[in-house]
Amino acid sequence: MPQVSASQRRDILTAMELKPARHLWGVTESWEAVFPKIKAAGYSLVELYQPAWTEPDRDRLTSLLQQHEFGLILQGLTTGQTVAEHLVSLRMFAGAAKDLGATMLNVHSGRDAFTDSEADSFYREVVEIEKDLPFPVVHETHRGRVFFSPWRTRDVLLKFSSLKLCCDFSHWVCVAERLDWDDAANSILNLCADRAVHIHTRVGYEEGPQVPDPSAAEYQVHLDKHFEWWNVIWKAQAARGMKYSTFAPEFGPPGYLHTMPHTNEPVADLWNVCEWMKEEVLRRYPK
Repeated sequence: MPQVSASQRRDILTAMELKPARHLWGVTESWEAVFPKIKAAGYSLVELYQPAWTEPDRDRLTSLLQQHEFGLILQGLTTGQTVAEHLVSLRMFAGAAKDLGATMLNVHSGRDAFTDSEADSFYREVVEIEKDLPFPVVHETHRGRVFFSPWRTRDVLLKFSSLKLCCDFSHWVCVAERLDWDDAANSILNLCADRAVHIHTRVGYEEGPQVPDPSAAEYQVHLDKHFEWWNVIWKAQAARGMKYSTFAPEFGPPGYLHTMPHTNEPVADLWNVCEWMKEEVLRRYPK
């Protein structure tokens, strides 16, 4: 295979547009109040979790999405104790995503307690469900789920070639309690990059899934390492012909966001943290 020069790699990468999505986790304002702020901040999509939809909710959200020209990434959290119960909730979220005209369904799928046999049974059904959907389903690398660790994720991905990911590596840093969770060849990262559709650009550290403020100098090493991983994903996405990629600076409220003892006051402003992260991603992404 001919070698690709550094300039050619840059050309491949810059051919792909990067679109920011604003998650609504921790947002206390109404959709009517916050959507104009999100639009003014330069976001292309909103990402939200809504466990139950009434018809007024659906119509209101659809109208606001159209008004502000937002795409929608719906989040779904499968629930239950058994494979069958988790499949029921996955189908529910898939149906809601279709009704809302979502561009993507991002799922926290399965349970970390599933045995290998249960996980195989679950994802065999999942890939069949996904075949009939008009949007990609991405499975988030998330604690408490089947994809809670790099090694379990690798094993499942190797069995099911059509599964796609939302990569949130902050969870893996916390689970592994280290930044070097991959092997010397970056085999897990490269496998994930080949399956990644969406990224949650949150920065984790060895003792938790969210640094208090990614702009703080004491977390520079963690920030830079996450960017190394994200750059591998963006290059892989561009190389396989994706026209655009989405990311969400998904920093969360207390108790993800650190607070002061006794007062429970947040140590940073959540909106400002998310905005800083979004701008840092766009600044570092080659234009």
